[in-house]
Amino acid sequence: MVSVINLSESIFLEDEIWKGFVNKFYCVALKRDAKGKIRYGQGHYDYDKGVLSFTAPNQVQYLDFHNMECAAGYLLIFHEDFLLKHPLAQKIFDFGFFSYAVNEALHLSEQEEKYLIEILDRIDKECQHIDRHTQEIILSQIDLLLNYSSRFYERQFITRKNNSHALLTKFERFINEYYNENTTEKGLLSVSLIAEAMNLSPNYLSDFLKIHTGRNTKEHIYEKLINKAKEKLSATELSVSEIAYELGFEHPQSFSTLFKKRTQMAPLEFREKIRNN
Repeated sequence: MVSVINLSESIFLEDEIWKGFVNKFYCVALKRDAKGKIRYGQGHYDYDKGVLSFTAPNQVQYLDFHNMECAAGYLLIFHEDFLLKHPLAQKIFDFGFFSYAVNEALHLSEQEEKYLIEILDRIDKECQHIDRHTQEIILSQIDLLLNYSSRFYERQFITRKNNSHALLTKFERFINEYYNENTTEKGLLSVSLIAEAMNLSPNYLSDFLKIHTGRNTKEHIYEKLINKAKEKLSATELSVSEIAYELGFEHPQSFSTLFKKRTQMAPLEFREKIRNN
């Protein structure tokens, strides 16, 4: 159900399985001088980028066996059933890095790497000493490791100032251009559409925006959409239905519901208030 593997003692054996397999375990890989690529889910994992990388269970993986090499490091694997009846079973879904675009592996400082290796060492020792406390202790250590990883990811976001500025600019440009064009045929703007256009995973993009702007991707979309709706309500004679369709809604009622939820006013109430001021 849980194991710590020393990569320096591991050997990859050639097998057809590497061309496509489903891993039933969560996997945290801390590696040094690694080479190779893994196809994971819908993207490619540059295994040699970063020090720490994460994969979740039930994703199809393809390993480029002939170009794969791990000089040193550790692999923590644990089955999802190992988390049952523990708060981590639900909490683990909050750690977005398990579903990040895989080229966003985590880079660690020497001190950060040392923290995680110490935790992995404690987990490994617990695996050799089984009693009624073992599972709870291991789970608490996994929780600690993931919390540290979350902290280190936030640090990585913040320290990449130049890249962060460029990414924010690209995001703003995309969302502005989308709503400046006719969205009737394109439909509503979605988180996945923006993420795909920016070559990021939806979770990574939302975490990035949350750290730098205080709002996730969906909140940015809603803000832009409501602002465009306000422009059309105040500056045109379009009906509420026409505005809804222009913004990409299939059903005007969905637009009215969202508008009222975000502004505490129905669209026509907003129009009347603006024109009477």
